[in-house]
Amino acid sequence: IQPIGQIAELCHQKGVFCIIDAAQTAGYEKIDFDGMHLDGLAIPGHKGLMGPQGIGAMIVSERLAEVMEPLSAGGTGSMSDSEEMPNFLPDKFEAGTMNLPGVFGLNKALDFILEKQEDIRDQGKKLTGLFLDGLRSIKNIRQAGLDSTEGRVSTISIDFIGQDNGDAAFFLEKEFGIFSKSGLHCAPAAHRSLGTFPQGTVRFSPGYFNTENDILAVLEGIRQLTKG
Repeated sequence: IQPIGQIAELCHQKGVFCIIDAAQTAGYEKIDFDGMHLDGLAIPGHKGLMGPQGIGAMIVSERLAEVMEPLSAGGTGSMSDSEEMPNFLPDKFEAGTMNLPGVFGLNKALDFILEKQEDIRDQGKKLTGLFLDGLRSIKNIRQAGLDSTEGRVSTISIDFIGQDNGDAAFFLEKEFGIFSKSGLHCAPAAHRSLGTFPQGTVRFSPGYFNTENDILAVLEGIRQLTKG
């Protein structure tokens, strides 16, 4: 978890916008957009927010909205007499027909998260701790990132030493039904910082609906894969 408030302050001192990708933190950590002095916050709906795929959100400050150009243009329904996109929010960035089923699905997921957020976080920390404890005794792997439940979310990345990470993910899925995500995770710069570029890692994301038995099964699969 990054010190976003300090980063935003530094950005503003340098006269640049601070836009945050909260794909892994939204729904797990509390985010204070105004308190962190952010200009933009991008959130996919299908990860920590537990909503359907194909829906997300972008929160923008007024000063950022003034200089942003719409990615797409088309009917908004609010200014049908104009061939230009409206210059007011949110219509400026909402061209065409909205994904209303996705909106309703995400809204329902947010209701659940607002009710259960502390439980979601506690469950994530418990499962992450169990996972990290188990990994310490397994050879031929490297856990990328903090070796603690503090200062992180419940996302664990593993580099399989001497093996292709894509093959490792395929083996875990085929032999054990364990679904993970291998590669660079749309974050090559982060992997360069972690020393896992270009091979990437295999990422596991235990969530609220997982159990301790799920984690133990994953650890057993990794042991068999690494013979560790």
